[in-house]
Amino acid sequence: MASLAGAVVAAVDLGASGGRVIAGQVSRDSVKLHEVSRFPNEPVRAGGTLHWDILRLYADVAAGLRHAAAAYPLASAGIDSWAVDYGLLDASGALIGNPVHYRDSRTDGVSLPLSASELYATTGIQHLPFNTIYQLAAASGTPALDSARTLLLIPDLLAYWLTGTIGAEVTNASTTALLDVHSRTWATGLMEKAGIPASLFPALRQPGDVIGAVNAVGVTASDGTPLPLVTVGSHDTASAVVAVPADGPDFAYISSGTWSLVGMELAAPVLSEASRDANFTNEAGVDGTVRYLRNVSGLWLLQECQRDWGARAEPVDSLLRAAAEAEPLRFVIDADDPVFLPPDDMPGRIASWLGERGLPVPAGPAEFTRCILDSLALAYRRALTDAQSLSGRHANVVHIVGGGSRNELLCQLTADATGLPVVAGPSEATALGNVLVQGRALGTAPGSLKEMRALLHACLEPRRFSPAGNARAWENAAAGRL
Repeated sequence: MASLAGAVVAAVDLGASGGRVIAGQVSRDSVKLHEVSRFPNEPVRAGGTLHWDILRLYADVAAGLRHAAAAYPLASAGIDSWAVDYGLLDASGALIGNPVHYRDSRTDGVSLPLSASELYATTGIQHLPFNTIYQLAAASGTPALDSARTLLLIPDLLAYWLTGTIGAEVTNASTTALLDVHSRTWATGLMEKAGIPASLFPALRQPGDVIGAVNAVGVTASDGTPLPLVTVGSHDTASAVVAVPADGPDFAYISSGTWSLVGMELAAPVLSEASRDANFTNEAGVDGTVRYLRNVSGLWLLQECQRDWGARAEPVDSLLRAAAEAEPLRFVIDADDPVFLPPDDMPGRIASWLGERGLPVPAGPAEFTRCILDSLALAYRRALTDAQSLSGRHANVVHIVGGGSRNELLCQLTADATGLPVVAGPSEATALGNVLVQGRALGTAPGSLKEMRALLHACLEPRRFSPAGNARAWENAAAGRL
């Protein structure tokens, strides 16, 4: 086994395009990560429906945990993943079909017997057509839902297979639009009005709770005892926000990856009609915090363009260098337009969006890339301006964490667009947040969010970007004066 000082934990970190198992060494004065395994997470379309290949994902998670236990003296493991999607179990505990992907079209046009105001006042969750509540409305009357006895979100489903224990972690549960934002309990009255059986939803867990022993994949702790699976902020953004290396309370964050989650950390939800109209969400964070944010379409746009370009695509570094030389703010789209939500032919949809409005169209990959990054930076500006106005809080700095923090052009454009300094990193924020919450549960990591962030602030060397002084150009772009 590799030798590491301090407690070593395994962080299972699953995203919409891939997953990793990471060994994390955590103590009160240091935290280090070592990637053990990485694997793709590729959806499968069958019978006209887009599914997650959940059994392959579970097999990759199990293999990664075995590799981690063979290489490091593990003390625990924890799982985070994307939100809203779920698996259904029958009365015997067996999975009823593969979970459906949130980008599937089954929720198109789905409505609820509830007003938008009532739903927001109860749950505080922004309207997204793929929220769990809409997925369940779309599934109403299907044999699968009629025969289901338990609903488990993705990290809870994997935890069930690993430990045999059923439950629901609260940060991910909050994304369903089925959790009461005031009490942080299941909103059973709302479920009844929506025609959703409350009996489907298991007891809630808090980050730091021990779920049970990993007993299904031949993994043990370093001392030969069963390896405990610890609840973390199982929504990946909840874990990522834990790892924002802020040195004070007046910060905004962008968790940047396939999606961009743009907002602020608050002590209480903002439930005004203005907040609902602006499509802000009040998701549960670790330690009772509120993740007040708006989902902004993220690097998905560029990932899909690269997939479409295939062998013609330049390496990312070369593409970004070329994009940096392209004319700024010449091609701007509304990155949050639902037309960009589905997969396939992203360059064609961007070109059509611009062409239909009589706007110039990018001529090649560099210009398409600059179009996407300029448009994302403008979307970040809008979201952060709204977040401050609606919450009554001011941000002095923007922290970009996640994979997008490695994109220096996007970071600089965000500083330029917002007029705020940007601190970029850590890129592995989700895994770090996962590891820190596990370490705290074991008694080896700092005890509060403030102390965890102070540790990261001391250990890491994030990159800093200052606004370039071209505020007028961004003001004109934000006002549509291009």
